[in-house]
Amino acid sequence: MIPEASYDVLVVGAGPAGSTAAMYAAENGASVLLLDKKKEIGSPIQCAGFLPDASEVQALLHEARLPDTLKTYPESCVLQRTDTQRIITPNCNIKEFAVRGTVLDRLRYDQFLAEQAARAGAELMVKTRVTKIEGTTVETSGAFGKYTIKAKAIIGADGPNSLVAKSKGLVLKPESREISVALEYQVRNVDIDPSCLEMYFGKDFVPGGYAWIFPEGQDRANVGIGIRSGMAEKGISAKEYLHRFMLDHPLAGPKLKNCIIMNIIAGIIPVNGAPEKTATENTLIVGDAAGQVFATNGGGIPPAMIAGKVAGETAAEFIAGKCKLEEYDHRWRAQFGKALETSVQARQLMDGIMRSDTLMNAAFKLISSEQMKVMQCGKLPGPVKLGLQALNRGKK
Repeated sequence: MIPEASYDVLVVGAGPAGSTAAMYAAENGASVLLLDKKKEIGSPIQCAGFLPDASEVQALLHEARLPDTLKTYPESCVLQRTDTQRIITPNCNIKEFAVRGTVLDRLRYDQFLAEQAARAGAELMVKTRVTKIEGTTVETSGAFGKYTIKAKAIIGADGPNSLVAKSKGLVLKPESREISVALEYQVRNVDIDPSCLEMYFGKDFVPGGYAWIFPEGQDRANVGIGIRSGMAEKGISAKEYLHRFMLDHPLAGPKLKNCIIMNIIAGIIPVNGAPEKTATENTLIVGDAAGQVFATNGGGIPPAMIAGKVAGETAAEFIAGKCKLEEYDHRWRAQFGKALETSVQARQLMDGIMRSDTLMNAAFKLISSEQMKVMQCGKLPGPVKLGLQALNRGKK
């Protein structure tokens, strides 16, 4: 493929955020080029792939305008439908609540989203890396050659180490940047509840985060951990923590003892919210590049796609001379910015508590199942906030 010399909008990264942005920009009349550095969209997988049902997302984020592709997608993208989420505390008490959702085949879902963008009119180039950005001119290199391409607007959807964000100064200050390291296995031959997501807590298994078992079918699962290196034991790697969880956890171990590891997935997750600015006069950032991840559970697909829709629509309006590109920053924050900020506050309140299993057990005891559910999408009920603050004061 040989790209044009210029486009209205250039989108870097064809994950859920970038493909959604490209689709809505193209649908609204902009000429769009969508670039992705991977030779195959969606591969390698970098996410456990749980997507709450659109009705669950809308119920918790009342102001959000959900993209169509978050509501409806092919059955071929579905590995498993779920209806329950289960929380396992350090002392192995169990709390659960109803939440409908889907464990996705991320490769197929990401390809579906990129295809929808292309069908809307966006041009797609895979295995193409952006090597340099000056203003709205980018240099690319990849399978189709080297090109210099001009755009009127750039949308950076290129992940937590975004080149676009760095080139425009749209980043958190170094002292504010916080990430979680995720390591997960796709496994077979496991004895699990196929309708339930399970999340496990405990400092000896998952310091500063949680472990999970997400069903991918009757005896298949994604098993992983998300930990923050600053809270881990010195010299203990993420792999060692994951193996410890799979072998030694009193509830998870028996379910996983005969598992067959089929695939290894790894990535980093930003968990400290968005930078002060996510837009300039000619550039937007979206998804992980913008820190649009709920810090309470690392959930990033719904906020990325909601913001992607806003980004694409705003970029098209900008091209048509109807708004400034900076309007994007106000628009996405109006839809879920407060929830994102609150999720970071909740995560920060939990940080000190998570260094002690005794405190964690106390914290989970005071949080009801329904309160746990709303906290997944950035809510922090007043009584929970007061209780967590009291536990933090008590540990000093």
